[in-house]
Amino acid sequence: MSPLVLAVSLSLVSAVAYAAAAVVQERLAADPRRAAGRSALWRSGRWWTAVALNGTGGLLHVLALGFGPLTVVQPLGVLTLVFALPLAALYGGRRAGRSGRRGALAVSAGLAGLLLLTGTRPARALGSADRFGLALVTGVVLVLLVALAWGTGRAAVRSAALACAAGVAFGVASVFTKTVAGDWSPQALAGQLPAVAVTAVLAVTGLLAAQASYRGAGLVAPLATVTVANPLVAAVVGIVLLGEGFRFGALSVPLVLTAGAVTAYGLVLLTRDGVRRGRQGAAEPCAAAEPP
Repeated sequence: MSPLVLAVSLSLVSAVAYAAAAVVQERLAADPRRAAGRSALWRSGRWWTAVALNGTGGLLHVLALGFGPLTVVQPLGVLTLVFALPLAALYGGRRAGRSGRRGALAVSAGLAGLLLLTGTRPARALGSADRFGLALVTGVVLVLLVALAWGTGRAAVRSAALACAAGVAFGVASVFTKTVAGDWSPQALAGQLPAVAVTAVLAVTGLLAAQASYRGAGLVAPLATVTVANPLVAAVVGIVLLGEGFRFGALSVPLVLTAGAVTAYGLVLLTRDGVRRGRQGAAEPCAAAEPP
């Protein structure tokens, strides 16, 4: 099995684990006891299940980054939303609609195009100065997003800001993971500890921000925001700082943009379908409560 095929396979299983974790997290956020602050997350077995699923997805993601470039592994994270919707439908008893199925096909086609266009040149190492600068800029962006989330009175803006923060944290954590995996050796362990520490902090920050983004916003919109922000941030950093790219040089730019647009269109369809089904699910208990 070639390294690229192995990276794709690991990424697919990782996306399934992340999708299952997102479904569990959203159900926890919708629990009225936790919304009222009467039950701590760490006391919940479902919370630790979500943590274990996220940890499994993260471990598989790290392994995938060891075999493939960021420009392959990160876009495949978009499949998290594709897998999350049927899992949520199975968990809640509602099937995806026609637009959801079209969205899943569009996302799959767009990702297939991106995989065919991905180059195979090795990424260069991220120097100490680049690591420090990237960590500093990421910290500033996260602080601004969290401040925006806590300073607004609108639930939608708060959820979007926290979801963006989670996507940025996860994306940059993948960049540091790729750097550590590329330079890993027992002799260089001491020199890699700062990067490992930054990766751990970003992973925990992303997990907490993602959990908070589901509160009062459902599953689809926050997950879609994280799913788009994560690979976008990681791909930009990978191209700018790590020297990764696509086949055919400048000729591949319009093809990459087209594949990205198809993927984005599919995400929009998936999001609309998920929001519609979520509204239907919220209306059903109200209708059942009405007197005959």
